[in-house]
Amino acid sequence: MAYRAPVDQIRFILNHVVPFAEVAGTERFSEATPDLVDAILTEAGRMSAEVLAPLNPAGDAHPARLENGVVRSSPGFDKGFRAIAEGGWIGLSADPDHGGAGLPQTLNMSVSEMMSGACLALQLNPLLTQGQIEALEHHASDEMKALYLPKLTSGEWSGTMNLTEPQAGSDVGALKTKAEPNGDGSYTITGQKIFITWGDSDVTENVCHAVLARLPDGAAGTKGISLFMVPKYLPDENGNPGKANSLKVVSLEEKMGIHGSPTCVMSYEGATGWLIGRENGGMAAMFTMMNAARLGVGVQGVGVAEAALQKAAEYAAEREQFGPIIRHADVRRMLAVSRAEVFAARAICLACATALDLARATGDADWAARAALLTPVAKTYGTDVGCRVADTAIQVHGGMGYIEETGAAQYWRDVRITPIYEGTNGIQAMDLVGRKMADGGSAAQSLLDEVQDFARANSQLWPRRVEEIWTAAQTLSEVTGKLVEMKMEDRFAAAMPYLQAFSRVLGAYYHLKAAVAGGEDEKALARIYVDRVLPHFAADLAGVEAGVADLDAVSDKALGLA
Repeated sequence: MAYRAPVDQIRFILNHVVPFAEVAGTERFSEATPDLVDAILTEAGRMSAEVLAPLNPAGDAHPARLENGVVRSSPGFDKGFRAIAEGGWIGLSADPDHGGAGLPQTLNMSVSEMMSGACLALQLNPLLTQGQIEALEHHASDEMKALYLPKLTSGEWSGTMNLTEPQAGSDVGALKTKAEPNGDGSYTITGQKIFITWGDSDVTENVCHAVLARLPDGAAGTKGISLFMVPKYLPDENGNPGKANSLKVVSLEEKMGIHGSPTCVMSYEGATGWLIGRENGGMAAMFTMMNAARLGVGVQGVGVAEAALQKAAEYAAEREQFGPIIRHADVRRMLAVSRAEVFAARAICLACATALDLARATGDADWAARAALLTPVAKTYGTDVGCRVADTAIQVHGGMGYIEETGAAQYWRDVRITPIYEGTNGIQAMDLVGRKMADGGSAAQSLLDEVQDFARANSQLWPRRVEEIWTAAQTLSEVTGKLVEMKMEDRFAAAMPYLQAFSRVLGAYYHLKAAVAGGEDEKALARIYVDRVLPHFAADLAGVEAGVADLDAVSDKALGLA
């Protein structure tokens, strides 16, 4: 089957579920008129379906490879990347002063979802570049912006993020990469980084690495880390790629999925780099890049879920076993629950994106707090739904889902990385109950109040179901009040079940908004979500109140250690 970009579903959510009209009503984003939005979604959907989606199987079967120190991309990826770059999609939300379109992040995330569903391995390239663009816009000097941003925005150059080392994964402060000042404003970078997505490429002229390293006087831990721009080719006096820098790709990882995306082990052997931002301010700059990427990864999960679900539904309609299996109740249950979860995850991601846009356009601290709160929720729920739906799509295919020729397995193999990279989902949950509750739970309570108010105002739709949504939000509000009083170790033990409960309440809220605004299809999916997905939140909350004591009581031996 051919991938179909979900333009209509995205348009419906923008028009009826999230406050995109408020975004377009701001002075900053006034160009995002309905006609322009429709044109962007339509054209991005066409490109994703017609140009990128046909490359997905080739990227899986013919991985990126390392030849004589140069990464060679999968067949057709150069053509696909040029379509992305020449269409202006990399710079959709970038600063117009450096060649970007300056449009809302909400539109950028909508386009990213469609590209991810079409070909996740290729979409990773612009995702990382967009994150680097945002970091440079916020932290780089004017000189560095002028040199790098136009090239990154146009797609002539690409960007990467270099955090992880063999001994320093989530514990970024344990990194050993060193930076020595050269006395002329440049630095010598020495060290090794692993898991570098698109760390080298033959689809762009230059690859620009944002590298975390420690200066000689840098303090231990994360407080002594700085961020450096280390390009593959050193820009010459005209800003074009000049001589090769002292860095190389040591090897490419052999992975479960996203085979077309080269995951590199990078070695910096006295490479030349330049400071991004201030000395010892590397984590702040990198978090700007990571926060942008975290929402983008949640969107990746939604995109792959959409593609996997389309394939499963079409197979179910064609497969005959006592009639088309799509008529069998259990198959229909799998497809309906999956479709309801995809809708909820998409809405949560776009709600996060609109909050980011409104915070940027208005400077309103409440919108900034809403965006910060929703980022770990969007990343986690979007990627968890991606994995669940891709797994369910294999089940719908039966034995044929386990056979590579159907292509169903690729979606699961590809999407399985998304709950891991850009901060594991466990770290996202700890961020939610830790940093994002530093306000005493104010941002969370404000959003839950909004859910309750909307449910109360629309109780006539389905009195029983709407009452269940209201009660779930009220119960979660009470649990949030208890959570912020817990010791941090108990919060961390409760983090994942709390985030899951929060996700399900939000999913029900956005489904209710869709049911109020939409037709019978939206109402039917909302009923599925409230009746079959929302009830899980009660089990999640039981895990919240359990605390850490029972976990600590399980010995290492009981866990399987000798």
